[in-house]
Amino acid sequence: MKARIAAAALVFLTSGCAAQSGSVGTSTVNSASPISIDQNEVRRILSSLAHDSMEGRRTGTAGGRRAASFVAAEMKAIGLAPAGDTGYLQTVPFARGGRRGIQLLDSIGALAAVADSNRIISFNVLGMIRGSDPVLRHEIVAIGAHYDGLGIGNPVGGDSINNGADDDASGVTAVLLIARAIASGPPPKRTILFMSTTGEEQGILGTQYYVKHPRFPISKMVADMEIEMIGRPDSMAGGAGKAWLTGYERSTMGEILKSANVAIVPDPYPQMRFFERSDNIVFARLGIPAHTLSSYNMHTDYHTPADETGRIDFAHMTQVIGAAAKAARLLADGIAPVWKEGGRPVAR
Repeated sequence: MKARIAAAALVFLTSGCAAQSGSVGTSTVNSASPISIDQNEVRRILSSLAHDSMEGRRTGTAGGRRAASFVAAEMKAIGLAPAGDTGYLQTVPFARGGRRGIQLLDSIGALAAVADSNRIISFNVLGMIRGSDPVLRHEIVAIGAHYDGLGIGNPVGGDSINNGADDDASGVTAVLLIARAIASGPPPKRTILFMSTTGEEQGILGTQYYVKHPRFPISKMVADMEIEMIGRPDSMAGGAGKAWLTGYERSTMGEILKSANVAIVPDPYPQMRFFERSDNIVFARLGIPAHTLSSYNMHTDYHTPADETGRIDFAHMTQVIGAAAKAARLLADGIAPVWKEGGRPVAR
């Protein structure tokens, strides 16, 4: 059974795309570590993920598997070390059923008890840059975003594909370009795990599976920064090029970034409880300082077919990715964030 599933996973790995040159929106952590983000690459990657051919990237569908394959190919082109159970892919098993249509299984072996017609396979996509410091390299910083979307639904104005350009092709694009920026500079002190997870829209399922089957011991993780919906500016964050961090007041992560002049402010929508509504919450409940970076401006295209590439502000997004790359470098090289008193969420 495991061999057949591993073989199936290999089908979705494709060859990498060559990295392109040129930069827009340069920021620096220090003079030895320039961080450059190419706006043309931002457009290319996001447009690919939000293309109709991806069919909305719903978990367990052909479009979702194409998206996983695309992300894996990008990680390979960047030169990240594979961190999945088959190359860059971590197989995530589901069964049909439940309120959301799919149920996460505890392990690959659990598929044996599921009828063939009810088995669903999806993937987390994992790549890493190993740390260079003899001590700190054993600590892990995760930078992540979910690649799955809502898929194909009821037509709205003749369009039935929920392309999810902002939610969350924008975040996955950021993760890949942060990885490229850091890979092209000095090696980070801590190991950085770049994650693109499945099943977020069905209940943050891919991340739940990862923490049960981690690439590294969870006890070694010192920080997690998720990136979600950064494709449009938010006036509440300060406008173009600015973003906000969920749960800012809960840990010292926000203060660490602020002290380095990273253009990130506290979440202006605490009443929406965004801290608890993204992949970061799974890590946070395990005791890891984990937050989500966003510039979601409460636009009404959220979870509709109108969330299209044409509505992305690429200049803004490029600037935010530059800031996020600087944040990732700070987390990898500097003081690890810690919870403030009462900031850690209760474990479930």
